[in-house]
Amino acid sequence: MSPDFEPEVMEFRDRLAREAEEGGYHLNPDDEMILMLAEGLLVNRRRYGYLLCPCRMGEGEMEKDLDIICPCDYRDPDLDEYGQCYCALYVSREVLEGRKELEGQIPERRPEPEELERKKAEVGRGSSRTPRAAMPVWR
Repeated sequence: MSPDFEPEVMEFRDRLAREAEEGGYHLNPDDEMILMLAEGLLVNRRRYGYLLCPCRMGEGEMEKDLDIICPCDYRDPDLDEYGQCYCALYVSREVLEGRKELEGQIPERRPEPEELERKKAEVGRGSSRTPRAAMPVWR
């Protein structure tokens, strides 16, 4: 049985699960882990005003953190390569069905702040190298 969580966290977990399935995604089958991550997302929403990934250090400024607002820009490539996103909130069908184990900690895809600023500047100049997610990222 999961430890006690506030009703708000339980409701948010249910919303995350519903939205994930509606979008063709799957949440980690470990309910306790989902609840801990949901709690972290809610803490960050209260702290910053947006759903900053609970497994990353953000800048605390929405404009600088857009790529790591859950679901983050790196979710789809992480799911494709590792079967899970960075914080393991989202998992592949293979993980969900028990045909693949979670990797544990996977490499961070988010560039260092300097590299991120350089890429944003390129996009602002009309670079065609803008990364695209396989599926839309809703914010």
